[in-house]
Amino acid sequence: MKKVITSLSSALLIFVASLSFTGVAKSAEFFTIGTGGPTGVYFQTGNAICKMLHKSAIAKEHGRKKGIDKAYRCTAPSTGGSNYNIGQIAAGEFQFGVAQSDWQYHAVNGSSKWEGKQYSDLRAVFSVHNEPFQIWARKKAKVKDFAGLEGKVVNIGNAGSGQRGTMEVLMDAKGVNNSFFKSTTELTSSEQVKALCDGKIDAFGYSVGFPNGAMENAASCGAKALPINLTGPEVQGLIDGAAYYAKAVIPKGTYTGQKKDVTTFGVKATVVTSADVSDELVYLVVKAVMENFDDFKKQHPAFSSLKKEDMIADGLSAPLHPGAIKYYKEAGLM
Repeated sequence: MKKVITSLSSALLIFVASLSFTGVAKSAEFFTIGTGGPTGVYFQTGNAICKMLHKSAIAKEHGRKKGIDKAYRCTAPSTGGSNYNIGQIAAGEFQFGVAQSDWQYHAVNGSSKWEGKQYSDLRAVFSVHNEPFQIWARKKAKVKDFAGLEGKVVNIGNAGSGQRGTMEVLMDAKGVNNSFFKSTTELTSSEQVKALCDGKIDAFGYSVGFPNGAMENAASCGAKALPINLTGPEVQGLIDGAAYYAKAVIPKGTYTGQKKDVTTFGVKATVVTSADVSDELVYLVVKAVMENFDDFKKQHPAFSSLKKEDMIADGLSAPLHPGAIKYYKEAGLM
């Protein structure tokens, strides 16, 4: 009898699920937000946006004034990061993506890795958290600064990721290439911490908001973030030469065993889209986030200090999408 009941229950669940999917397919529009590694803040950002959109739709269903009328189904999969997301938006595969402010700039202006591949239809939606570039080294590697990485095994990040791009920019400013290290790896952000703690790599570079769970895991196995000298001409030249870079500090006590402030430089995380994405969809995404702003900020500690006014100005090199402008003007933010 138990087996019969179980079989009937399973059949019923499959039937209900098929009905639900059929209903959604007829009434809802699907779209995708490209994020980053599953342990990073980009992944949390994309999924937080989806959550706010869902919350906004539920609010409207219950007769509240705030909310959205049209049903959308939002997915925010883990991806290769900034440049990958922008590339997928350009190809029409993603409608939105999270990207570092520097790669937003390079894509829309056709510079750096985007030279000869300028994507002039890239559009900004809003910026999110600060992302200081961090170099983490395991304790046994006995590395104190960037110079100490010479002859070490270093993860420079997977191709297409923002961390890879920024690491290469820093290396170029320091006048070194991959031969400076004993060897390099191209691990993703979700793979690098375990590799560091297991002693398979000596260090990695990563742009990420803080506090970050993966970085805490690194700190818990004895690794530490290295200070990047901001007084020397190399890094100062980077900061002076680009509006999307700024000095940054990771305060002492942010991670286990961190007894001092860690000086570095960083960028902003930004949400971008395409000029081809409808004004309606962009408007509703922005509306969902801004009308549930307090809840959005609770989705990750990196969002806690966000201000709406800063989000529509800081770190945005691409033109704002008309759908975003429409909401900002209605809300009195522009």
